[in-house]
Amino acid sequence: MKNLKTVIKSISVVALSVLLFQCNMSCKDIPKKDGADTTAKVDTQKEGASTSTEKTLLAIFAHPDDELTVAPILAKYVDEGVKVYLVIATDGRYGTNEHSGLKAGDGLAAIRRAEMQCSADHLGVELLHLEYHDQLRSAEGYDGHMPHIKSLMKEVHSIIDTMQPDAIITFGPDGWSNHMDHRLVGATVTQVVLSQLWTKPLNLYYVGTPSDLLDDPEIKILRGQDRSYLTYKVTYTDEQREQAYNVLACHKSQFGEDALERMKARDTYKEKAVYLRKFAHPVGLKNSVFE
Repeated sequence: MKNLKTVIKSISVVALSVLLFQCNMSCKDIPKKDGADTTAKVDTQKEGASTSTEKTLLAIFAHPDDELTVAPILAKYVDEGVKVYLVIATDGRYGTNEHSGLKAGDGLAAIRRAEMQCSADHLGVELLHLEYHDQLRSAEGYDGHMPHIKSLMKEVHSIIDTMQPDAIITFGPDGWSNHMDHRLVGATVTQVVLSQLWTKPLNLYYVGTPSDLLDDPEIKILRGQDRSYLTYKVTYTDEQREQAYNVLACHKSQFGEDALERMKARDTYKEKAVYLRKFAHPVGLKNSVFE
């Protein structure tokens, strides 16, 4: 009996030693509840390492200067550390007006490409300026337009697939100003997003104008949205609005010297916010249009 007790005592000592050793190896990483030293945990996160909080925003518009619709919030997200890509689909070669006297064509397209780079530099975004013709060759009829727009759709798909954005901002059905290129680019982006389930979930937003901010009843119909649809109101600061003024100043071929003053005068009474409508994702399959 005495020998049995001795054996049991020896086994107990060995077991206790093993437990203490295991705890020494694994429990040292468990933080203390009071005044815990988390140095070891912090050291495992290398400086500059990717984190789950990093976001990517993709803004896709038709022409050089279309970014003015959302310029302050692009600046805002850059300030917040978001990676912002700005895609401009067309070359703006037909953007003629009285104040500049410039002629349509390759020369104007080159000027507007340089102006667009100036804008992107002020905003701090990465510019992807595509090479599609202004008006997307619509004047050339079906045979001219269709290959052009199909190529654009495939290129937009490639961009989204490569960039893997968390959010996309583009034009909605109103096209902001009813411009046909705006509406076509917005429809292109929408179709590409709808064409598949993306590996990384993304949210699609349309920039919009609350109808109550538009005085003309006809304009309300053409490009206004009731506020109940515009469920995102992204505010910005005076400094970010100033960046939008710098963007406007880049587009000298499109805006005269008085344009900036008119914009500032308008902004005196305008709230510092951009309104967006989120594309509604389906939540399930229904069998009636009245559900």
